[in-house]
Amino acid sequence: MERFGSVGFGPVLLVCLMSGASALLHTANLHSQCKSCDPHPADCESYQCISNCSVSKVCPNPQDVCAVVWWRETGIVTVETRCHDPTQPLHGVMLEDYSSSDCVLTIRHVSGRNLRLCACTGRDCNERMLLNKPSEGSELVIMNASENKTFKLRQLCKFCDVESTVCNATGVCESSCNVTSICEYPEEVCVSAWSRSEGNTFIETVCHNPGLKFHGQYLMDYNNTMCKMKKVKGMEDFYICSCNAEECNDRLIFPGAEPVPPVDESKYLPPLLLVSVVPPLIIAVLLISLFYCACVCRQQKLKVPTTKGMDSETCAIIMSDDNRSDSSSTKANSLNHNTELLPIQLDAVVGKGRFAEVFRAKLKHASESFQTVAVKIFPYDEYASWKTEWEIFSDVELRHENVLQFLTAEDRKAARQYWLITAYHERGNLQEFLSQHVIGWDELCQLGGSLARGVAHLHSDRTPCGRTKVAIVHRDLKSANVLVKSDLTCCLCDFGLSLRLDSSTSPEELANSGQVGTARYMAPEVLESRMDLENIESFKQADVYSMALVLWEITSRCSATGDVREYEPPFGKLKEHPCVESMKDDVIRDRLRPEIPASWSNHTGVHLLSSTIEECWDHDPEARLTAQCVVERFSDISSAVIPPLSSDIKSTEDSGNDQK
Repeated sequence: MERFGSVGFGPVLLVCLMSGASALLHTANLHSQCKSCDPHPADCESYQCISNCSVSKVCPNPQDVCAVVWWRETGIVTVETRCHDPTQPLHGVMLEDYSSSDCVLTIRHVSGRNLRLCACTGRDCNERMLLNKPSEGSELVIMNASENKTFKLRQLCKFCDVESTVCNATGVCESSCNVTSICEYPEEVCVSAWSRSEGNTFIETVCHNPGLKFHGQYLMDYNNTMCKMKKVKGMEDFYICSCNAEECNDRLIFPGAEPVPPVDESKYLPPLLLVSVVPPLIIAVLLISLFYCACVCRQQKLKVPTTKGMDSETCAIIMSDDNRSDSSSTKANSLNHNTELLPIQLDAVVGKGRFAEVFRAKLKHASESFQTVAVKIFPYDEYASWKTEWEIFSDVELRHENVLQFLTAEDRKAARQYWLITAYHERGNLQEFLSQHVIGWDELCQLGGSLARGVAHLHSDRTPCGRTKVAIVHRDLKSANVLVKSDLTCCLCDFGLSLRLDSSTSPEELANSGQVGTARYMAPEVLESRMDLENIESFKQADVYSMALVLWEITSRCSATGDVREYEPPFGKLKEHPCVESMKDDVIRDRLRPEIPASWSNHTGVHLLSSTIEECWDHDPEARLTAQCVVERFSDISSAVIPPLSSDIKSTEDSGNDQK
């Protein structure tokens, strides 16, 4: 009986274990596994792209599918891969077809730009994207993705060879081609041909090199953005057009359908109508022009004409209007599109961060003179960080005297580096400056007030002229990310972790941005990862907490209190680079903040400022002041306090001398 019992128990146990394993596998299978990477370059060939994403993760929700957002800027293909709930919009677009194992991109016009989106169901199915649905029986070409290579996409054209059509060569016709292809060679453009043979009409759509003949004809109009049909001489019922824009050969414009120049009808208008309508229009245009000019002049005095590229003389003009190199321009907002890179000679490393190094450099002008600039250099594998900071700087409404002046960005392919070129400030960052100098009350107001104005400008959704602006949060405010200008005002820099608070940004996208920043300066809610993602103001409140710590650093070096201690960062008793867990113990568990010495009460202005600082680092985010409120407090405090007759900066190395 004992043997029988032991023999019977084994199979029962095995069946139980197998059932449990099956149940676990079934549960795991309920959640998709998808490629999940922030925006990064992709490789494309023929009608497909590969994401180059090396991270796969199990989606958090059982309803999640694999999704891709695809776009290109200046020819560079960028993709974002992720898990996504199909019941929620992705970049403001509801995904329609996500049941297939193929991720077929569909084009959408979102926020002024063309995006291609797709979703699919299957393990890592978003690793490969298709520009078209594959035909039955066709095989996908396996591509070898090149590592750390920025792929510049060749032209996208309709490519169906010859198909029958009902188009009769009049007006405007659609090609009816449902295949979009990436041209094989970079010099190829989009071409279409219409022909009639034995009573049947046909349209041919292809990519073609304009240096070679097409149906015995050289293409003469391939730089157009529209495909305007021209009849081929000597050939009956045969039209050809070419163009160089995305899928431009899909819409064919035949002679007679081209836009007709507008007829000047003013001479037909009754004189009374002219008298009653034209003067008010002229007055309205003049008023709008005057208002615009006043706003531009008030924001900053610039006289730089707008062009597409950026050369060394342009950089000189941008910086020459202000000897502190603090002005900006609509020219200084984009990638350098010139064929030649700027003539820049690197001098020395002046800073090093997590993602890049900063060099002092010389920009050579045509006159053989040099101008000092700063160059932030990212290695090729930090493309995402470079792109984030470039996109923040590229917002023309970011221009402000308390934000670092941006000149241009460059892709240095030969060195496999990405560059950001900005103004250079020899006083260095605020942390270095405070560690070497003791400041007076006036300098405290200059440094602190300008810091608050810079943060308030970032957070605002309006420019000083009242134009609409996207609010931005810095997310890594600290004294090392603030530069000191020659007039002892501050300007914000290092926007690699910054976030644009666009109204179309969903809470899910905000959540994916993660816990970022420097632990020493993180707000309690950031340390605990309990940000209110439904309220974009919560990101601004976290910035204000960090700003309060920087204001404390500035105030701690002010001689107006009569008690100036050696410089130390906030929570200086902690190690040099404290981790999140150590900061949680001090900031959350013990509710500690940097010490405000009793001597700060000796000076009316410092005492009032210390109260403002305490309100800004309140544990409750909702109780904190806004950055704009801090700006107003500085104005009230500085006007309420009578400054001393002189307030010189004292160097800690030589109290009798100014900064080096």
